[in-house]
This record gives sequence, structure tokens and C-alpha cells, in this order.
Amino acid sequence: MCGIVGCHHVPEAKAFKPEALKMVRKVRHRGPDWSGTFIANRTILAHERLSIVGVDSGAQPITNKDDSIALAVNGEIYNHRVIRKGLKTSYHFKTHSDCEVIIPLYMQYGIDAPKHLDGMFSFILYDKAQDRVVAARDPIGVVSFYQGWSSKIPGATFFASELKCLHDVCDKIISFPPGHIYDSKTDKTTRYFDPTWWDPTNVPTTPVDYKLLRETFEKSVRKRLMAEVPYGVLLSGGLDSSLVAAIAQRETLRLKAAALKQVESGEGDEKMDEDHGEGLVGIDDDNKLSTLTYLPQLNSFSIGLPNAPDTKAALEVAKFLGTKHHNMTFEIEDGLNALSDVIYHLESFDVTTIRASTPMFLLARKIKAMGVKMVLSGEGSDEIFGGYLYFHAAPSKEAFHEECVRRVKHLHLWDCLRANKSTSAWGLEARVPFLDKEARFQNRIPDNLY
Repeated sequence: MCGIVGCHHVPEAKAFKPEALKMVRKVRHRGPDWSGTFIANRTILAHERLSIVGVDSGAQPITNKDDSIALAVNGEIYNHRVIRKGLKTSYHFKTHSDCEVIIPLYMQYGIDAPKHLDGMFSFILYDKAQDRVVAARDPIGVVSFYQGWSSKIPGATFFASELKCLHDVCDKIISFPPGHIYDSKTDKTTRYFDPTWWDPTNVPTTPVDYKLLRETFEKSVRKRLMAEVPYGVLLSGGLDSSLVAAIAQRETLRLKAAALKQVESGEGDEKMDEDHGEGLVGIDDDNKLSTLTYLPQLNSFSIGLPNAPDTKAALEVAKFLGTKHHNMTFEIEDGLNALSDVIYHLESFDVTTIRASTPMFLLARKIKAMGVKMVLSGEGSDEIFGGYLYFHAAPSKEAFHEECVRRVKHLHLWDCLRANKSTSAWGLEARVPFLDKEARFQNRIPDNLY
């Protein structure tokens, strides 16, 4: 995760720059690797970077060849290689960053650009020629994003990754709606994400295709292994995280075998360091091999109170899968001591969210201390599959589907917020395979559930 701030139509942008830097500094925990700013006309973009892809060249804000378009992004674009290959007109890429493709997409499709993205993201793009800002958020709201206005600066609009950036400047702040894009040219926010399941009355009638479900989910996990830094998986021992870990472990082993074969055949232009896991291969959107850096073993992480049943279950799963497992035990006092920090980062007083976030917050600190910068997590499965106990009492498939849709639409306020901010507090990125854009398994409900 990164931290972004955008200020549009502020008077005297250069004079406002110290305030913008003060705003973005409040999310430096999200992006401890580098900082950058862009100023043009009355617009300022600021960025705090956590480097996962394009580590050596992906500093932001990113600009096009003549610096007429600037972009600040928080997130990952999993289909960036496919987009690069499919552009109708040539574009001069300045970086290897997955996020840079948003600029040529905007040049080609305008505000329809987010429709072509597969990933988790929030972005602010400034078009200097039109003095235009467009801002968008991923379909489910995995990445936190806010928009604000100030009665003291009429006509100005502000954007930020977290509320704390805006509260000193804005007296009106909203959570930017997932699956939407804002256009300063019209001053309107419109929905670009329009799947069939979005309408709660559009109840699926086609029987579930378990083979398709499996293939879709496996692809969802594979694409999230796109990284040039060490990664791992959060493992609670439950079904959701265990499935993610199982697929990630299988793919990691496959990648390592392919890398060894590539080196032995002399096809690679680098050597693979088996001790540190510097690899040559990874997965792109066509399931082909490309650059990736990985740990020699998949690292899994769990946390719990002493003798917690989840801890025991996680250990059993890790042993079965062969991951290098790290278990953290914490005491109640540790959780209590962390509460004020947890609330500060969550920006919420919701009791359930705080309770669920505290262990994740503590674990994220340990994970980052090990040098891991990205983890896979199992959020979202209960919402898309109706896994919570009360779903068993659904009176009909219509009611079941309606509640699933309601829960998914509100994930950005609860589970996604928790996963994003609990990990970003320590400069760790959490990716959630169950909430993939192409999660077609959301569209089919087994008849035997009723």
C-alpha cells in the first residue's frame, strides 16, 4: 500500500504546498520507501510509496512524456502487462510500475479507464491541458480512499488515502464510493463497475459450476503473487485462509522449479540465489512466466492468545502444506496497550472492527520486521459465499442473495478497512484473492443451500 493526497483548485498551489506535505506526511506509514510531489496550476499531488512492483523505477507521482498528465496511485494493477500489449496507440513508459498503465488508458478511454483495470486501487489523475482531475476507487473498495471539501476554500476538492490527512483542512469528508470515478470537469461521481450481481433482485438461476469456481479462484491467487519483494500468507487455520495458502504454496513451488530450470538451461540473465530466494520468474495475466522475487519457502503467519484453537489449526495446516510458519502469541495486556494506536490507524470506533483489527495490527508489525512487504489474506469469502452462521436462516434464495450483495457492497466500511489499515500501519500490503474483480463465483448459488 501507498499513501496519496490530492488538492485540486486550491489558491496559490505553491503557497499551499507546505499544507499538502503536512497532509500526506500523516500517511507515511503506508509508504515508507519514498516521497514525491507534483504541482501544476492550482493542483497538487503527493505520494508516499511502498515499493512492491517496479521497485527501482516506480516513484510517484508518475507523469507522461511531456508532463501534461500526472498520476498518484495507491494499489496494484494485476493486468498491467496485458494492458501494455493491448494499447491502440504507442505510449512511452517511463517506469516498470504496474500503475503507470492508468495514464495511457485515460488518454485512450477517458473516464472509462477504470473499467479496464483489474486490481485494487485508488488513484488521482491530473490532466494539465484540461485542468481536470479524475479520481477512482477499485470495485469493492479494498483500498481506502476519501474525498473532502472545505467551506473556507470554495471550489477546492481534496482526496486522501486516510481521513487523518483531511480533517485539519476539510469540514466535509466522505468515504469515496467503491467502483466509482469522480470527474472535476462535470463535478460528478459516477459508477463504472456494473456486474450482474450488483442488483440484489437479479438472483442467479444457473447452477454453480464448481470447476469454474476452482479455476477462477486459483487464477485470483496466482495474479496476486505479482511482486518483486518477499511475500507471505496470513493463516488462521480456517477454510478461507487455508485455501489461499494452499494455492499460494503450490504456485511458489512451481515458480521455484521453473526458475531452477531456467537457470540450468542458461536462459536467464541472472543467477538465482537459493538462500535468499532471488528468482527469475513469476506469473503474468496470461499465466506465463515473468520476473518475480520470492522467499525460498512460502512464509505463513498466524497470531492468537495462548492456547488459542486457531493457532493450533494454523500449525496443522502449515505442517500439511509445508510452509515456513511463524506464530505470534500475545497477551490481553498487549492488545489493550495497542488500542489507541489501532483506533488511530483504523479511524473508527466500531467495536467489532477494533476487536478484529488488534491482532492483525500486532502481527503486521512482526511481519514487516522480518522484511516481508506483502501478504495474502482471506477476507471476503463469508460475504460472497454466505458463510456467516445467520445465513443458514435465510428464508429464500432471494433473501440469501440480497444479503450477500448488501454485505459485499459494505465491505469497504468493515473488513476491507480493517485489512487495509491494520497492515498499512506498518507499511505492509494485504491482498485479498476472494474479492477479485473476475470473481464469477459470486454469481452462482448452489441449489442445495435451500
